[in-house]
Amino acid sequence: MIKIYKTIDGKIEEIESIEKNSWIDMVNPTEEELRFITEELNVEPDFLRAALDEEEISRVEVEDNDHALITIDVPVVQKDTKMVLYTTIPVGIIQTEDNIITVCLRGNTLIDDFAKGRIKNVFTNLRTRFIFQILYRIASRFLVYLRHINRMSTDIERELHISLKNNELIQLLDLEKSLVFFSISLKANQAVVEKLQRGRIIKLYDEDKDLLEDVLVEVQQAIEMSNIYTNILSGTMDAFASIISNNLNIVMKVLTSLTILTAIPTMFASFYGMNVSGIPLANFGFVVGVALVATGVAALVLFKNKMFS
Repeated sequence: MIKIYKTIDGKIEEIESIEKNSWIDMVNPTEEELRFITEELNVEPDFLRAALDEEEISRVEVEDNDHALITIDVPVVQKDTKMVLYTTIPVGIIQTEDNIITVCLRGNTLIDDFAKGRIKNVFTNLRTRFIFQILYRIASRFLVYLRHINRMSTDIERELHISLKNNELIQLLDLEKSLVFFSISLKANQAVVEKLQRGRIIKLYDEDKDLLEDVLVEVQQAIEMSNIYTNILSGTMDAFASIISNNLNIVMKVLTSLTILTAIPTMFASFYGMNVSGIPLANFGFVVGVALVATGVAALVLFKNKMFS
């Protein structure tokens, strides 16, 4: 799918055909659409296909005709039947002589915010600033999703205090996996932003340098938050796993103690229940009394040794 946008009277508007200073947004494009953009704007086909590989890493590349490719990881939400998971997908941003092209394997709310005019002061004719605004929104979205992950982990921890079931631990494991994806993507994004700061890939204007510095600050903050949340979540999972294991040991200890207590009267009943003669003190009342006394003594010893708690 291809959609074309352009800033008209200070607002992002969708237009029918490619014009100078327009923005071409491609979402899961077909082969025909890829060929059309390649021929229309003389773009390297590999540039258009780069972001269509989910395993593509964040990078920057410049073509001989001064076309620049920026592949950056964007956070996305994957809704499961039980909970919300987070991952990242690559987005390709291509700067040509007169246009900006964005390519993504599937739609995401971040690009939609630009297309629907939710982001203010966006001008497609200011291509460098437009790219930096996209990068800034990507870094900010990482921070938003990291806060969501932190709140979700806190809620799951509250449930663990009550239930201590494997289901909650599995949910925490999924969140930890999301943090790992974020951490890897953020570090790659940081390397891309640092390369852009050198001014060799995209020409930097004085009014845009501050925005690019803000992007780098946001990315670094997201990396720190991701590392902190990962360490906290990992420690929490280890703690609750130890608690569950300890509770299992307590249950086994109590069951073992009860087994010992029930074995004592069973032992006396076995001795005096045999069909043989000559067993001393073969009296029903005496045997029951001795069995109860022996059981009581054993229970007292086990209780003093805290075998029931």
